[in-house]
Amino acid sequence: MTSIEVEALTKKYGPETVVDDLSFTVAPGQVTGFLGPNGAGKSTTMKMIIGLAAPTRGTVAIGGRRYDDLTVPLTEVGVLLDAGAVHGSRKARDHLLALAVSNGLPRHRVDDVLARTGLEGVAGKRVGGFSLGMRQRLGIAATLLGDPEVLIFDEPVNGLDPDGIRWIRGFMRSLAGEGRAVLVSSHLMSEMAQTADHLVVIGQGRLIADTSMSEFMRANGEGTVLVRTPEPDSFATRLAAAGATVRDGLESSLVVSGMTSEEIGKLATYHGVTLSELTPQQASLEDAFMELTKDSVEYQGAAA
Repeated sequence: MTSIEVEALTKKYGPETVVDDLSFTVAPGQVTGFLGPNGAGKSTTMKMIIGLAAPTRGTVAIGGRRYDDLTVPLTEVGVLLDAGAVHGSRKARDHLLALAVSNGLPRHRVDDVLARTGLEGVAGKRVGGFSLGMRQRLGIAATLLGDPEVLIFDEPVNGLDPDGIRWIRGFMRSLAGEGRAVLVSSHLMSEMAQTADHLVVIGQGRLIADTSMSEFMRANGEGTVLVRTPEPDSFATRLAAAGATVRDGLESSLVVSGMTSEEIGKLATYHGVTLSELTPQQASLEDAFMELTKDSVEYQGAAA
């Protein structure tokens, strides 16, 4: 099985270092989420992986070879960077057929990928009339023409409706389930939480985390506890005095971090406070991501 090996990758534009000594592996058989704030260097890294930008130093190997050294790249790496990069007057089938012929691929692959992406019914229609979701499907169909073992998708769910997002999520999972290495860049944390097995997180061009989703959440996703009591104000004061961080939740509830539900229960018992609810809340991937990258964002806005 083929993997992507990124080793000490660095890219400078003049005095600015956009990617800084970055190393990670995209392993086969799983979806690797590639995350980072705006300006973190994700797009530049992906361009270096597929030879659209030359590294200042460092290397990228796909199955042990540079992308530029692949004889027929489409048979080894499928890439979707911009689903809109198709001439609107071209029909879907003709677009895929042109790609297949120019890469020496058998024509039957066009029908294969149209069927797999659910586009058979619109194969004869012009791309200019496609919805964004249909364009994304066409872009994905193009990445699969050569039946590659490595797939790279940059923001594949941007602008899609819930049905389109759900379809792409399931599709990514199915590709990884076939043993392919799948690298996905996305700003939608909730989507990555349901799609990715592994996370590579960068900030200001540097590696911040390279770990499984479960380990990432354990290490960075401290949860909160939802507390309801007839005496929210006084109990909030006692919680804060015990070292907890407390904020107001919905319907007079308290959202507590820094203490476990067991510790909160013991504190309530000690002070004779009645609790009507004590529920641990799982931290979201977005919470964990924001906490981890808070020092790496390009622009800091004022708190709401």
